[in-house]
Amino acid sequence: MIGSDPTPHLRRAADVEYESVELADGLRKGVLLGDDQGTPNFDMRRFVLEPGARVPRHTNEVEHEQFVVEGDYVVGIGEETYTVSAGDSLLVPAGVEHWYRNDSDTRGSFLCVVPKTDDRIEIRE
Repeated sequence: MIGSDPTPHLRRAADVEYESVELADGLRKGVLLGDDQGTPNFDMRRFVLEPGARVPRHTNEVEHEQFVVEGDYVVGIGEETYTVSAGDSLLVPAGVEHWYRNDSDTRGSFLCVVPKTDDRIEIRE
């Protein structure tokens, strides 16, 4: 275990603040569980892709585990392109290029769990 003994914590949806992400228009992020809630090993975030949102091809130094909460959108991971829907899960390994595109008329969103370590994003487009 990386962190110390955690304290159980409940975070209500109404308490999560979402902010725009500079990386892309139409992308917002809310930290569901993170440093402020005492998470010892991982952070859990929710990303919202508004209709028309585009997230450019990029890499991260840490792996991502994702769960699609709502909507249908397109994800590129490495050389593969996937159309994902609510209930689907994705693994984006560290250092692998990935991108997102929401061509639908409805928003999409996903949960993203990442290890608590420094991460660097590199835009590839």
